[in-house]
Amino acid sequence: MILSIFSGLASGLSLIIAIGSQNAFVLRQGIRRSHVVLVIAVCAVSDLILILLGVAGLGVVIEQAPAAVDVVRWAGAAFLLVYGGLAAGRAIRGGQLAPSAASVNGHWAAALGTCLALTWLNPHVYLDTVLLLGSLANAHGPDGKWWFAAGAGLGSIAWFTALGFGARFLGPLFQRPSAWRVLDGGIAVVMGTLAVLLIV
Repeated sequence: MILSIFSGLASGLSLIIAIGSQNAFVLRQGIRRSHVVLVIAVCAVSDLILILLGVAGLGVVIEQAPAAVDVVRWAGAAFLLVYGGLAAGRAIRGGQLAPSAASVNGHWAAALGTCLALTWLNPHVYLDTVLLLGSLANAHGPDGKWWFAAGAGLGSIAWFTALGFGARFLGPLFQRPSAWRVLDGGIAVVMGTLAVLLIV
């Protein structure tokens, strides 16, 4: 049981701790202190659902339906290009709010919609979380795979919580508009690169 939990924790963290569209969004929301709890909850719950689906065997269905992955791939690429374009626009314009004022900026529905899209329109989440983690979990046997899933889920919750709430400590740095420009420029590059990689 302990081995399965730690294996799941290590595997989950190794997949989730990477510069990607979802993490970039969580980081930005955390720095702005804007709907952080909502964003963390959506990311963590989505990951838990995907992990459980993978352990339950949805990965086999995905392997048999490559056309479905293609649809998600193109939709995800389009969304990433749009979101990257918006970030690039913010980087060019500058003048972002300081973190202390950011809590009143932006509607929760916009944050929710963006977070859901960045999570569920990303085909890598199905390949990594559902297929890969599902396969690794099943190697632990009928009972052990659920302990593996628990470890992976724990890793997801811990990571998003640390990223979302830890980002506020970067607040003093982001009192300067130039720091926001660099962040948004970096986000634009990440989103654009991921979109291109999805397309090709």
